[in-house]
Amino acid sequence: MDLSPTPAMPDAFKSSAFDGTDAEERPRLPDTEGMARFREGLALLEPGRARVGQAFLRPAHVVDGDTDIVAVARVFQTRRASCVLVRLGEGVSRLGIFTTTGLQRAILDGRPLAELPVRELAAAPLVTVDTDASLFDALSLMIKHQVHRLVVTDGERVAGLLEQLDALSFVSNPSYLITVQIVQAGDLQTLEKSAARITELVVQLHRGGTHVGQIGQLVQQLNAKLFERAWQLVAPPELVSRSCLFVMGSEGRGEQLLRTDQDNGLVVGDGVDPEAAEVSSACERFSAALERFGYPECPGGVMVRNAAWRRGAADFAATSRRWLLQPEPEGLMALAIFLDAHAVAGDASLLAGVRAELDGLVASDDALLGRFAMAVDAFPEAGASAWWTRLPGLGEHGRHALDLKKAGIFPIVHGVRSLALQQGLGATSTARRLEALVATGTLPRDLAADVLGSLHLLMRLRLDAGLAELDLGLPVSGGVQPRSLSTLERDLLQDALAVVKRFKAVVRHHFHLDA
Repeated sequence: MDLSPTPAMPDAFKSSAFDGTDAEERPRLPDTEGMARFREGLALLEPGRARVGQAFLRPAHVVDGDTDIVAVARVFQTRRASCVLVRLGEGVSRLGIFTTTGLQRAILDGRPLAELPVRELAAAPLVTVDTDASLFDALSLMIKHQVHRLVVTDGERVAGLLEQLDALSFVSNPSYLITVQIVQAGDLQTLEKSAARITELVVQLHRGGTHVGQIGQLVQQLNAKLFERAWQLVAPPELVSRSCLFVMGSEGRGEQLLRTDQDNGLVVGDGVDPEAAEVSSACERFSAALERFGYPECPGGVMVRNAAWRRGAADFAATSRRWLLQPEPEGLMALAIFLDAHAVAGDASLLAGVRAELDGLVASDDALLGRFAMAVDAFPEAGASAWWTRLPGLGEHGRHALDLKKAGIFPIVHGVRSLALQQGLGATSTARRLEALVATGTLPRDLAADVLGSLHLLMRLRLDAGLAELDLGLPVSGGVQPRSLSTLERDLLQDALAVVKRFKAVVRHHFHLDA
């Protein structure tokens, strides 16, 4: 589907630099922690200013020179490392390095590996670089010495290892570095730093002009890696392999841009008791870890620490049937959240099995589908006097935040979700669902493009508002102040909400909800 990004308001038109105030009269910003972050951001955008210490440094594992090759191979495996430093004497100058390439040479040597000391195959002297050196100087050193990594020193201390790929990714692809940091993390404290970097990446990409749809997809993948690694750190390996951890809601659809409430669950396989102390303890630790990372507790309790959201596959299937068959708002909302479920860790077939049973149940039941689709009107319009028709005026109404989720995002998401459920589509993102609905002839291409364009505009406006709140040290509320919108943005918002109104009418007609 050809969908063009919604035009953004040029930053120059939003600047207060030409507000008629003399530069000397404007207040100066204090040299605070916020300004320090600003300067770090400049370094990211201007790689020539970046220092080695700002890049991702891999931990340096040191072994004694007499350590045998088999023991070193165990270090490679347990520490997820591709090299070790070898102590040949006292001080940094008496260190060597042994890599996986050296391991190949050791095997070809012919001597028993358990009797071959690593000092005999360690390369020395090391090629080192200081933490305060320019990152480009470090890349130049790698080229000069024809090496793929440098030992980074801070005085007489080894600070870590700088890999060539990590250095290049720092200046060209920060998302790769975040992924590496997550996968390599050995504790929750390290993961907490990675979670913060995801938000920093969102800011960087958004202010660099990246489309919100693309940002959402990237954030979904990074968060999936983050949650998977956190689960691996807090849950026993057997539980990880015999269960499926999944996320739901905007996270499951790949439409979450800033950290919001947790929405996750756990399907356990046969022979695993979801109420066992070991399982409930792991789930409690996982929910607590996500809170630590900045994902607040879900007010509705849609989290693995809640026993209702950790079940066996058969129990989950039965529960989802009850949600659909019993016309209670709470159950239908739970079903809507569950339909966006996206597996992030463990055995994904467990979640797929539950979803397949649910799809089979609703495939030919128009009454069930209609009742489910009725939630598209969960937040009714106020007719011709609705707030959005008065956006150009910033009088009394300008002081109230607009809930764009209720006004437009939810009706779009749920309407598309309902149509996708009827067609038995397995996609979870709104964009992929719309593509599939066009392919099946359920929706015309132009309407689908308008709907997705409207969704992305609403997401972008919410992101702008959320980032403004974060800049002020405020929690992200999800509301948008009309007075903060430019004239162009108000016009676009009005058009987008008109599309929402038209789409809701299409959904109501499709499911015969007006009868």
